[in-house]
Amino acid sequence: MADMTSTEAAVQAEDEGFYHESGLNATWTGARLAIGGLTFLFGSFLFTYFYLRSLNSSGRWQGSGYVPPSLWQGTVIMLLAEVSAGVHYFGLQRIKAGNKSTWQISGLVALALGLAAVAFQIYQLATLPFPPGSSGYSSTFTGFYPVFLTVQLCAMIWLEILLARSRFIPAMSFVEQPPTYAETQAVQRFQASLSAFSAVWNFLALMALLFWLLFYAL
Repeated sequence: MADMTSTEAAVQAEDEGFYHESGLNATWTGARLAIGGLTFLFGSFLFTYFYLRSLNSSGRWQGSGYVPPSLWQGTVIMLLAEVSAGVHYFGLQRIKAGNKSTWQISGLVALALGLAAVAFQIYQLATLPFPPGSSGYSSTFTGFYPVFLTVQLCAMIWLEILLARSRFIPAMSFVEQPPTYAETQAVQRFQASLSAFSAVWNFLALMALLFWLLFYAL
């Protein structure tokens, strides 16, 4: 009977380890798939931008009486996204070194900057100097930024969830091996989610810079 119990416990532990490893792999796979899907999403706007700009039927790319969007607003929006990603990346390196509190502070700063970028985009869309659909430029602009800010907002919700989860993980668990197998798994799952978020948020920061160049610099 004792042999049977120990065998069942070993099988159960092996199954738990298998599902744990599968969960970690699924986290990274999901992040890569998300980046791939977002690439196709934003790629459609990229194609639209260059197609309409190169076609420029009857001069309708920008149209007569074109007034560009506010450069300073667009630059602030882009910089907020870039600084947010940079601050979070710095915090990610610190938590990998075992400093949980530094990551929490940088995570809160990154969250505030990301939400500010979303808020500025909403304000900018509400005060545009051109109506949607008045030209190829305006159609692409007002099509891209509502989608982009929605994706950014979802990413900030993800970060807020990670910050909430971190409260229940002892700081020592990032420095030393946790005392139980369950706690070790919890820390590993959190670290996998954190790295996945950082990859997605860095990608969105890159997209913010790319489309700033398209809409404001070119």
